[in-house]
Amino acid sequence: MVVSPVPVSAVRNVRPWGGPLSDLLISGGEISAVVVASAAPVSDGEVDGRGLLALPGLVNAHAHVDKSWWGHPWQSYGGAPGTEGRIRHERARRDELGIPSVGITANVLAEFVRHGTTALRTHVDVDLGVGLRGIEAVREAVAAYEGALACEIVAFPQDGVLRRPGVLELLADAAAAGVEHIGGLDPAGIDRDPVGQIDAILALAAEYGCGVDIHLHDGGSLGAFQFDLIIERTQRRGLEGRVNIAHGFAIVEVDATRRRDLLQSMAGLGITMTTVAPLRMPQLGLHEFDDAGVRFGFGTDGIRDLWSPYGTGDLMGIAWQYARSSGIVRDEDLRRVVELTTSAAAPFAGVTRNELDAGSRADVVLVDAENPMDALVRVLPRQIVVAGGRLLHTR
Repeated sequence: MVVSPVPVSAVRNVRPWGGPLSDLLISGGEISAVVVASAAPVSDGEVDGRGLLALPGLVNAHAHVDKSWWGHPWQSYGGAPGTEGRIRHERARRDELGIPSVGITANVLAEFVRHGTTALRTHVDVDLGVGLRGIEAVREAVAAYEGALACEIVAFPQDGVLRRPGVLELLADAAAAGVEHIGGLDPAGIDRDPVGQIDAILALAAEYGCGVDIHLHDGGSLGAFQFDLIIERTQRRGLEGRVNIAHGFAIVEVDATRRRDLLQSMAGLGITMTTVAPLRMPQLGLHEFDDAGVRFGFGTDGIRDLWSPYGTGDLMGIAWQYARSSGIVRDEDLRRVVELTTSAAAPFAGVTRNELDAGSRADVVLVDAENPMDALVRVLPRQIVVAGGRLLHTR
């Protein structure tokens, strides 16, 4: 596996966020200055942006880079539908496909990068069959980027926590080994013990000082009840700013008053959400969440895996799907969706600043578009991708 990220000292002749033509000067993996574009020729070690639109790197806030079949021949959909059916099918076939492995993860990361992702949070399966091997494979694949690709890992109990004796101990081992977050999965729907799973996961996070990122597919009042539990335990354990709820379909299914109360409580504790903008389902409300002060980010979920053959690794495509499904058409709202895909999502991957200004991580994506809104609605190809001050992709 050869990545060979190339260090660059400047990204020249670009329009940050569609603004005036500028040069982005880079030092130590960060943008050191943004200056008026120079007329001097582009020199070695510099990238000629050719007047293209510059956006901050895309931040994939919910991925599964350990479990794709990308690189294998086409795999036909099989097994039973539903969360439980997909878990069983994946467990039956993953060994023959070499899941997890460094090679498969590298294939997925390469697709992310060419579509402009420069930072990500990925869930990695931890269970009695694979132990912590998936985490080791993901770390090795990310390391090939020599620090250019920012990545945080969630130790993810895809097969349940309490119903599989020994999984909780594996999550503790992962936390002790330094994963940034530990996960959970449908405390009621899978483990049939919402209080038990949520208590156990948040207790581990408090003990090891890591974050929590829980998949919550359960809808309606049952899902909302688990929101309540997560909120209450977050406050009790002192985990403010360290808890995320992924999917969380219930919050758009309950009535407006119930949702307002949940969002108010979440905002007070810094509880965030991530969404893959699923089709045929109500979307998280852009203004409702912003007005409440609850941050959310977009993710690709799994791509070309044993759950579904869909997915390209293009996070901008997910943002487009969200905007289109939400009926978003005004410039300020379209731009806000791009911000949620880039700069505003930085904390999901542990990136301090991703703003195309001095002091930001040097993550720059160039697109042949008029402005950010144009880049979103046309889902245009990424022409050049710089991450951590290193050139990772050119068309």
